[in-house]
Order: sequence, then structure tokens, then C-alpha cells
Amino acid sequence: MSGSFFFLVFIILVALVFDYINGFHDAANSIATVVSTRVLSPMLAVAWAAFFNFVAAFGFGVNVAKTVGKGVVEAAVVDQWVILAGLTGAILWDLITWYYGIPTSSSHALIGGFAGAAVVKAGFGSLIPSGLAKILLFIVLSPLLGMALGFGLMVGVYWIFRGARPSRVDWLFRRLQLISAAAYSLVHGTNDAQKTMGIIAILLFSSGYLGPEFYVPVWVILAAGAAIGLGTLAGGWRIVKTMGMRLTKIRPVGGFCAETAGAVMLIGTAVAGIPVSTTHTITGSIVGVGATQRLSAVRWGLAGRIVWAWILTIPLSALIAALTWLILPR
Repeated sequence: MSGSFFFLVFIILVALVFDYINGFHDAANSIATVVSTRVLSPMLAVAWAAFFNFVAAFGFGVNVAKTVGKGVVEAAVVDQWVILAGLTGAILWDLITWYYGIPTSSSHALIGGFAGAAVVKAGFGSLIPSGLAKILLFIVLSPLLGMALGFGLMVGVYWIFRGARPSRVDWLFRRLQLISAAAYSLVHGTNDAQKTMGIIAILLFSSGYLGPEFYVPVWVILAAGAAIGLGTLAGGWRIVKTMGMRLTKIRPVGGFCAETAGAVMLIGTAVAGIPVSTTHTITGSIVGVGATQRLSAVRWGLAGRIVWAWILTIPLSALIAALTWLILPR
């Protein structure tokens, strides 16, 4: 076999490493609320989330993967070096933010890295404006919609159960939160694993292994689903503490509302093929739930630092990827 084939396999392995890191970096998205409410122990929570992250590979199609694969960078510009540099930028940014316990978007890190490597190779004309505009729009919309849905669900639940005993409400939502956590983990896996599917598929397509038509092979779907599931199983406790324990205090009823709001948002965007940030969505939902108690229940200073990290994710991962492309021994 030729050296180019082995290099292709190496890049696919790097992509799956990114998917694994995505899993433990974003484990907080799936388990922060269910751990902070003590509905599940940390180990049971990650096992629960990892299972549904993997099951997600079998549902909801691959529309997000297609958007990432052929809707961000012109296919003619993409080669193995652009993809390797893009993955490196995303991995390094994820590790930096994980180390500091900052819940940023692995999805946006990957898109930023992919775009940064393409721009340094072929200029800004290599980017697809419509695809990027859709992604940038939902950087703003996903946390706001998550916040509104979380707030609205929490107010509705308060109204429905206004005459019930608090102990009865707590008992009920401790059980319902198992369902909402499973639903959120399912759509989290659907949304996030598809980014890696898209990157591997465009790598195979640009290398001539998919033929004349772009598609996502079944083995790519299964491998990406398994990698993110294993990553989630590894946990990601620094970010879990930030989202589940430091941002606002969550009870089972609030955890249910936050997870349900996030799941509803992500199902819609996955079907529409819009690569949104699961991190942005669930953080917005948690803030919306916390704000129903009182505005001071949310630690807005911490929320502000998280927002700054969101703003910087795409440009800084793009910068890291661009520098990587320049120093790679092509």
C-alpha cells in the first residue's frame, strides 16, 4: 500500500481522536444537570449519556455531516493537509478550554479550524458564505432560544404543579429527568458526532475514495458514534462542575426543563442540517431555568466569561489551524 493511504488512515484516526475529545469535553452537556441534581451518580450518568450518544448514530440522518462536509469550505480546496491542520486547531482549543473548565463549543472549534486552514491555503474565497452565515447566526440564536425554552418550560411546570407538594414534585421529576437526560444525550450525539462524520467523509471524497458523489459511509457513522460515546464515558469533570454546580443551582424539575428545552432545540437543528453548539444550547437552557427563581440566582459574571470564550472559539481555533498548516512538512 502507498504512503498516501497510510497518511489517510492516520488523519482518520486523528479525526476520531477529536471525536473522543469532543465526547469528554462536552460530557457536561449531557450529564451536568443530572449529576448536580443527584438523580444519578457521576459514573452512572456518564454511562447513561455514553450509551445514548452511541445510539444516536442510528437515527436522525446525516444532514449535519453533509453541511460540515460540503457546506463550509469549497471541496476543491480541501486536501489531507487542510483537514489535518483543521483537526489540530480544534483539538488544541478543546484541550485548552477543558483544562480551564470553560464550556466552549467543540463544533465551532472544528468549523473554525477547518475554515482557518482553508483560508491560509487558498484565501477567503475558499469559504462558502451561506454555510458559514447559518452557523454564525446560530451562535447567537442557539443560547437565546435555549434560554427562552428553558424559562418557558420552567414557568409552565411551576404553573401546572402550583398546588402540589414539593416532595411529590421532586419525586416525579427525579424519574422524568432520566428520560430528559437520555433524550438530550441522544440529540447531543446526533449533532456532535456528525461533525466528525462530515470531516472524514470529505477527506475520503477529496481523496477519491467515495467516487463522484459525496455521501457518508455507514462505517464512518458507526466509528464516529463509538468515538464520541467512549469520550463521554471518560467524563469531563472540570466542565461538569462549571455548568452543573457553579453557573446556577439546579433541582430535578429544573434539570428536566433544561434538558428538555435543549433536546427540542437540537432535534430541530439536526433535522434541518444546521451544525449548532450543544454547549451553547444547554448553557442557555440552564441560565433560563435559573432565571425563573430570580435573576441573581445566575452567576452572570461566570456566564459573561463563558460568552467571551464562545466568541473567541472560531477565530482562535482558526488561527491555530492556520499556523499548523504553515508549519506542516507538506
